[in-house]
Amino acid sequence: MLIRRPAEIRPSEITPEALFRERRRFMRTVAAGTILGAAPSIVAPREAAAAIDVAGATKGPFGTDEKQTPFEDATSYNNFYEFGTSKRDPAANAQNFKTSPWSIAVEGECEKPGKLGLEDFVKPFALQDRIYRHRCVEAWSMVIPWVGIPLGPVLQRFKPTSKAKFVAFQTLLDPSRMPGQKRDILDWPYVEGLRIDEAMNPLTLLSVGMYGKVLPNQNGAPIRLVVPWKYGFKSIKSIVKIKFVEKQPPATWNEYAPSEYGFYSNVNPNRDHPRWSQRTERRIDGSFFGTRIETRIFNGYGDQVANLYTGMDLIHKYF
Repeated sequence: MLIRRPAEIRPSEITPEALFRERRRFMRTVAAGTILGAAPSIVAPREAAAAIDVAGATKGPFGTDEKQTPFEDATSYNNFYEFGTSKRDPAANAQNFKTSPWSIAVEGECEKPGKLGLEDFVKPFALQDRIYRHRCVEAWSMVIPWVGIPLGPVLQRFKPTSKAKFVAFQTLLDPSRMPGQKRDILDWPYVEGLRIDEAMNPLTLLSVGMYGKVLPNQNGAPIRLVVPWKYGFKSIKSIVKIKFVEKQPPATWNEYAPSEYGFYSNVNPNRDHPRWSQRTERRIDGSFFGTRIETRIFNGYGDQVANLYTGMDLIHKYF
């Protein structure tokens, strides 16, 4: 059997097929009259966040009135290589992922480092409901109502010092719970990073829920990052560590293929991926194959973030 590494597969070519298969599966379920019985396979167990009332979130300051991606698509068509490389693998393989107990360590260049359980980490802050566009580097996109807390106030709680120029994030490393980590696909654990002013931007969100529900396992339970003006791989999932650092930290896909996945990775229709165009995207919106639309600079959030990159070459140098 010939096994191809992820970087050898052109995602813009395989996306339509995967979406087609998922819709056929969903239609067969409906035809069989078992849609209600199938629902538990879409929403996985999520013990750690049970005490967090995501349904009580207030409407946040940002949002969009664009058509939302159906819940079934947003929870069954995912990139989460810790549970497999196929878009359907996370929903199938994350069902028994245990998220309790769960803690998050905050360390590095800060005055008050510490390690907190999920509830203590989240509860001091009011949950917000924000509808964000989510753009994947593979040229597909969704509109998802996230529930979470702004990252900036959380970071301020730990009092970063003047040496804190970047914020590094790390996903859980546990192959017994994340079977995809048993394969030599990426250099585990998954890591990501933001410049500190990006992390402090009001748009940046730590999500613990979506669609008014606790975050499903396959979508990054129990807590994940959402950075809506960047390509989706920057929004790291299942976070266990946050670290303030002085120098630019490593980021998994940037380390894997730096010519294809930049550290900043702002959504930019004017900078093509080396193997496909980023000028358009397939919006997964409930139609059979999705709707092809033009990609917007910063994913349409330029008013909020363009000032962060004044004077930077976002095409050739900083991407």
